[in-house]
Amino acid sequence: MSQSNLFTLMVVIPLIFSQSHSAKEKDCVCELQNSGPAFPVNKLNNVEFTATQCTWNITSEKLQDMENTMTELEKFDHMQVMVKQRENQRIKRDLEHCKAELNSTSPAPTLSPGHCGLGSMVNVSGPKTYSLTVYGTSYSFGAWGRDANPAPGDENKYWLVVLSSSNAFGNFIRQYSSLSTIILGIGPTDTYISSSNPTTNTIQGPNMVMYSNALYYNCYNTYSVCRFNMTTRSVSTVALPSDTGYNNKFPFGHLATSYSYTDMDFATDESGVYVIYTTTSNYGNVIISKVETSNPPVFNQTWFTSLHKKTVTNTFMVCGVLYATRYVDKEIEEIFYTYDTKTNEERYDLRIHIKKLQTNIKYINYDPRDNLLYVFSDAYIATYEISFSKFTD
Repeated sequence: MSQSNLFTLMVVIPLIFSQSHSAKEKDCVCELQNSGPAFPVNKLNNVEFTATQCTWNITSEKLQDMENTMTELEKFDHMQVMVKQRENQRIKRDLEHCKAELNSTSPAPTLSPGHCGLGSMVNVSGPKTYSLTVYGTSYSFGAWGRDANPAPGDENKYWLVVLSSSNAFGNFIRQYSSLSTIILGIGPTDTYISSSNPTTNTIQGPNMVMYSNALYYNCYNTYSVCRFNMTTRSVSTVALPSDTGYNNKFPFGHLATSYSYTDMDFATDESGVYVIYTTTSNYGNVIISKVETSNPPVFNQTWFTSLHKKTVTNTFMVCGVLYATRYVDKEIEEIFYTYDTKTNEERYDLRIHIKKLQTNIKYINYDPRDNLLYVFSDAYIATYEISFSKFTD
């Protein structure tokens, strides 16, 4: 019998793959270990040695012994292959499960349901509408929206303010009769606070809101809140504490940039108007004050938070709850913080994402009439829809 007549044998080394999940590395790892009965190498060596010593007078007993040994080795090899195939399939399933766990996003925590019957905010989707303003990309800072408490006949109007001087200051409000006209830039009406820009009581910074036919904003070069009556074109003011940040002392922003003249933010919700700001005596942490919409305006209740203002990109109010956003990357803004003005509870564990079509959101406000977020983002205007869970007691 020649060597060419011997069986060709595939030798499989049995291995066990053990799955480990490193919390720090956030990765799936396979460790390889030898296990199971060792392959009988000695038997194979004996057969090979006998084959090399083959002569024409080999006995039938020796040949039969070689065949029996080879059959035994072939069966051993086949069994090990089947076992390892099953183990490999199991390990593959375990690895896929591990990867799925690492890539999954934990659900947002359950929030208090607010205090106006909407339930808890669980998601922000959109943008629902998205358009350049009539000014194109000329002005990257501004604000827009609707009157949160309009006079009869003004329910469909939209307003727009661009900071036409140094991307920091504005002196007029542009109004449109409908959403389609503001998107198309058709038939606007301009109402001027002053012919000069900037000057006393004109608009400083992109944060402002419209409520009951009056615009609320940071008065130029002061720590005061201005209220501009759209009908009478008169301005009344109320001063915040003397150590309130203004003129870029405590602006919104993120690591890469700060948003100019955003020391004060304004918000509307179901109960009215708020101003969000900070002071040196509060160590730069966010303060919320309710604005009574009288003429002149006055401050009602005030709440102090532990949220440092410079870590935030924007704030808005929904149902008496303050929400704060932060910059994640060019495509995502994250709502990460809440402060409930009814319970004084604050949380930092919110993970609601806003998908951006431009890099920076310079303005964001909630409209209680349609439950939309109105956004001004690098010269674009957009709206986003908020999803709420069902209200439960």
